[in-house]
Amino acid sequence: MDFEWITPEQAAAKWGVTIRQAQFLCANGKIDGVVKVSRTYLIPKDAPKPMDGRTKAARNRQNAGRDS
Repeated sequence: MDFEWITPEQAAAKWGVTIRQAQFLCANGKIDGVVKVSRTYLIPKDAPKPMDGRTKAARNRQNAGRDS
């Protein structure tokens, strides 16, 4: 299996967030398929931007999972 990777810096530019926010998302397991190599994270090129948990839409989505 051959993956194409981007760095947190590239992901930050792609998603419109800060580099630190992209690193935080990697470190906390919010992005599927992330691999840490030495001191840097590699993110799959086609990984979607995680939903911001501070927004109303994210809270509604999270609460919907608790009802079941």
